[in-house]
Amino acid sequence: MEPCDQTCTSRNDSSAGFLDSQLSFASVPSLSASPQHQCHVDLMIMHHRCVATLKGNSSYTSSLLLAGGILFTGSSDGEIRLSKHDGPRSLMDFESPTDGNAAVTRKGAVKALVASQDRIISAHQDHKIRVWKIDNLDSDRHKFTHVATLPTLSDRALKIFLPKNHVQVTRHKSCTWVHHVDTVSALAISSDNSLLYSVSWDRTLKIWRTTDFKCVESIAKAHDDAINTITTSTDDHIYTGSSDKKIKVWKRTPGEKKHYLVATLERHNSGVNALALSRDGSVLYSGAGDRSILVWEKKAGSVYMAAMGALRGHTKSILCLATASDLVCSGSADNTVRIWRGIEKSYSCLAVLEGHRGPVKCITVEFDPTSETITTYSASLDFDIKVWQISLPPA
Repeated sequence: MEPCDQTCTSRNDSSAGFLDSQLSFASVPSLSASPQHQCHVDLMIMHHRCVATLKGNSSYTSSLLLAGGILFTGSSDGEIRLSKHDGPRSLMDFESPTDGNAAVTRKGAVKALVASQDRIISAHQDHKIRVWKIDNLDSDRHKFTHVATLPTLSDRALKIFLPKNHVQVTRHKSCTWVHHVDTVSALAISSDNSLLYSVSWDRTLKIWRTTDFKCVESIAKAHDDAINTITTSTDDHIYTGSSDKKIKVWKRTPGEKKHYLVATLERHNSGVNALALSRDGSVLYSGAGDRSILVWEKKAGSVYMAAMGALRGHTKSILCLATASDLVCSGSADNTVRIWRGIEKSYSCLAVLEGHRGPVKCITVEFDPTSETITTYSASLDFDIKVWQISLPPA
C-alpha cells in the first residue's frame, strides 16, 4: 500500500457547457443544475483526496466488493483476495491483499463478486460461478473455503440424460441448459437473498436458488448480444444491460416460478456496460460506450421507466457505476472517476478524480452520513486500486 500525494479541491465541472461537450444522443437532453443551485455549487469548495493506492502485481483488478468493512478484489489472473480496514477514518491503515489471504482459481478473470449471507460468490471467465466461505475473519490469516462450483455436479447429473434438458450451443455442440457457455459477466442477489442471478456473454440470464445452488430457470436469448451487467431492486425487478444497446427489465410474480419481460429500454446508441440503482429503486443509471450516463425514472404509479436525461462529461466509454445516498460515481475508459449528485432531478458533477493511468474498470462506494463523506474505491487497468475520500458540500 502506498499513500497518495493528491490532495486538492474538486475540479468543478458542473457547468452546462462542459457537460454538453460530448453529446452522444441528441434526443436525450443533458441534466444540468438549475441556475440557483449552479451558483451555490460554484461557490463551494469540495475537498477530495486519494488516501491510499493498493499496488497490483502482474494482473489488474477486474471486480470489487465491499462487504462488512472488508474489501474483496477479483483479479484478471483468477485470484480473489481480501483486505480489512476499520472504516473511513483509518484508511491509511488499509492493508494490501496478500497471497495468504487469496483464493486462487487460475481459470481466467474474476468478472464479478457478490455477497450472500456468510458467503462470497464469484463469476469467472471460464464460464463458471464459484461459491466461497471465508473463515477466520477475526484473525490476520483468513481462509477461503471452496463450497461449490455452479452448475453443481448433482445439477448436471440430473439434467444430462434427458434430451429435453440439452440446448444447441454451436452447430456441432450441445450442453444442458444449466451451463453458461461463455464468460459469466455479472451477478446479483435478490432482496430476500433467496435467488442468485447470473448473466453471460452467451446472452442468457440464469436464476439459481441460494439454498442448494440449483439452477431453477434459464432465459435463453435474453438479449441479442453479450450481456454485460445486471442489478436488482428492492421490489425484485431485475435489470440487464447488453452490447445490443438495450436494457431489459424482468419480474417474477409472487407465487410464480418463471420470470417475464416487463420492458425494454432503448436510448443508448452503444453497448450498455454498467447499471446502478438509487437506494429506493426509483432511479436507474446506465453507462455505455457512447460516453453517457442515462438517468431513468419510474413514472408515477407505474413500474415502467423513462429516460429523463443524460450525464455527460466523460470523454470515453463508461465502464462502471456505483451509487450511495444521492450520489452516483462513474468510472470511465478516460482514466477518471466522476462524482455526480442529483437533487430534485437536477444533477451536478461535484468532482473529477484523476490519478489512474489506465481505464477505470470497476468501482465501489461507501457513505458515512455522520461526517458527510464518501469513500470510493476504484480499480484500473493500470493494476492499481485507489482509495479516495470526498467531503461533500451541503445539499
